[in-house]
Parts: sequence; C-alpha cells; structure tokens
Amino acid sequence: MDLGLTPSELEFRDQLRAWLKDNLPPKMVKTADNTTAYYDYLKDWQRKLYEGGWAGISWPKEYGGRGASFIEQAIFQEEMAIADAPERMGTIGQGLVGPTIIAVGTEEQKKRYLPKILSGEEVWCQGFSEPNAGSDVAGLETKATRDGDDFIINGQKIWTSYAHIAEQCLLIVRTDPSAPKHKGITSFLVDMKTDGISVRPLKMMSGDSGFNEMFFTNVRVPSKYVIGKVNEGWGVAITALANERANLGTGLYVTFKRNLDAMIAQARKLKRGGRPVIEDPVVRQRLAQAYVDLEVLRLNTTRSLSMLSKTGAPGPEGSIQKLYWSELNQRMAQIAMEVLGPYGQLSDYDNGRWAYMYLRSRGNTIEAGTSEIQRNIIAQRVLGLPRTY
Repeated sequence: MDLGLTPSELEFRDQLRAWLKDNLPPKMVKTADNTTAYYDYLKDWQRKLYEGGWAGISWPKEYGGRGASFIEQAIFQEEMAIADAPERMGTIGQGLVGPTIIAVGTEEQKKRYLPKILSGEEVWCQGFSEPNAGSDVAGLETKATRDGDDFIINGQKIWTSYAHIAEQCLLIVRTDPSAPKHKGITSFLVDMKTDGISVRPLKMMSGDSGFNEMFFTNVRVPSKYVIGKVNEGWGVAITALANERANLGTGLYVTFKRNLDAMIAQARKLKRGGRPVIEDPVVRQRLAQAYVDLEVLRLNTTRSLSMLSKTGAPGPEGSIQKLYWSELNQRMAQIAMEVLGPYGQLSDYDNGRWAYMYLRSRGNTIEAGTSEIQRNIIAQRVLGLPRTY
C-alpha cells in the first residue's frame, strides 16, 4: 500500500493537531489517593472529545461518529499518543461495545446506548472471562434461565476492566446448557445498578485495581436487553473481540517509541563501572534490538490497516498484533530493568515509571486473550493449519 497520506488525510491530521493544541487538559497522574478525582478528570476529557466531534470517529455519522476511514482512525490514535493525551475511559464502549451494537443491535438499542457511549455519560465493561473460563471464553458457566419475558442470571465474571466504575456491561452467559460448547450462549446489555450485581476490585502487584470480580445473584434482565439472538451470542462475542484487537493500533507504536527514547536517555545519564551505561556493548545490542522490534510493530500495523481498508472489517490477523505488542512490551520492560539496574526497582525513581511498567507488563500476555490462544488463532484461522497433528 502507499504509505503516504492523501491530502484529505493530511487535512484530517492537521485539524486534529490544532484541536488538541487548544483543548488538551493539564496532565493528571493517577495515584492511590486521587482515584475518584482522576476518573472525573477522564470523564470530563471524554465529554470534551465528544463535544469537539472527536469521539467514535470511525462510527457512521448517523450514530454520532465522523464516518472516518480506518486510516483516519489510525491517525487519530497516533496523534493522541504523540500529544500524550489522557487515556480514554470510554475505550471499551467506543472501541468494542459501540461497534458491536452498530453491527447487530436493534434500532432501539442503538438510540438508547450509542449517544451515551460517545459522551462518556455511561462507561462500559465487558463481562466475558470467568474463573474457569478465561482464555476458553466458550467454556463459561454463568447461566441465564428464562422467566416469562425476563432472564434470571447467576454466576461470576473475573478480570473485568472498569467494572468498579461502569454503568453498563456487555455480558455473555449460557442460556442452553444442553447445547454444544459454542452454542447456547446469549449476549446481554446489562445495567450495572441492577439488583443482585456486586463488584470486587482485584489489587495487582503493580498497585492497580483496574480489574474486578463480578458476582451475579438472581439478576433479572428483561429480554429486550438481549443483543443479537437468544442462544446465538457467540457470534456477538466474536464481533466484540475482533473490534477489541483491531483497535490496538498505531498509538501503541508511539507510546512504545517514547518509552524506548526515555530508556536511551537513562542509559546515557546513568553510570556503571565508571562509564555511561550506553557504552556497555550488551546494553547497546539490547536497545538496538528493541528499535528493530518497534519497526516490525510499525510495519505490521501498516499491513493490518491495509487489510482492514480492503475488507472493511477486522479479521483474525489482529491476533498477530496482539501477540506481538504484548510480548514486545514485556521485553522492553525487561530491558529497562537491565539499563536502570537497582534504580528501576524504586517506586520514587522517575515517579515510579519503570517499576510500574515492569510489573504491569506481566499482564499483557494474559489480558485480551492469552498468547497461547492468539497462537492458536493465528495457526488455525490465518495460516490454515489443522487443529490436530
């Protein structure tokens, strides 16, 4: 594909840059003491994006988006990363739930949910993984039984991002226990304030509590909140997961490149054995390899964008990107520890940036599908290899 931007894409980029220059809020760092204020800060940022016309830019115009192309969406992610803009708390709603509702939801559901996703009024979480069905999502055990025009849901979910602050949940449950594994599953749009739902945050070794356990005890959900068809929710889940991996995009490259540049600066600043760390040939080789790996990420991202532009829908190729970036980030975190030595373990060195990066990166190869599952998807659905050997 042509790697250059068209005049209209350049205009789009320049408009976004100008808007960010005028509207980017002061930097706020999340700490253990300001969690509520930080989430309010992110909600205000989402509202500002929405009012400026920069929320859900790839969504159709009739649903509040800009009808932007996939290339423009990639430009958006890259420019947001370059500007070091705040994270988007509504990323699950905009990148995963919203496109799924647009694809398979009813008109009533589209009118009810889509505007509030874009404005940040409603934050979403994704109730897929369970204690005994993490990577094997189709092995879920949370059940819903029909009771007149309602469903009664009982069970548990885990590793649910944003569940502790979410207003809504895209939930998948088993509605026909006698059906084959990937059948008899139904997807619901569930209000998190519904009686019987409880949430318990999980504290990670990085100090974060972004993941949660969710418990459902006789939770009554009317059938109008089924998305798709009853017992055909696996297709809805696949649509959501495909959108999740397709939205990992170009912003990651910019973020990782910023981290690498900071690592190189630290290697020049710190001394070991009386000389700058950057002069250590092993360190230089490790940093050079990280640079090469980043270029591979950038080119793979371009290839994925090319495929997305041709087909108009995310495919299993997104698993290549997910597998690659998650393991790359772990390697880069390890390199940072080698460059920094004992300084890297200090929570008060460079605002604890490197210690947090190292600890948090361990979850990258688990969240959004484990590396083992991604390799299976690549083998079977991209390379066409048989399931048995």
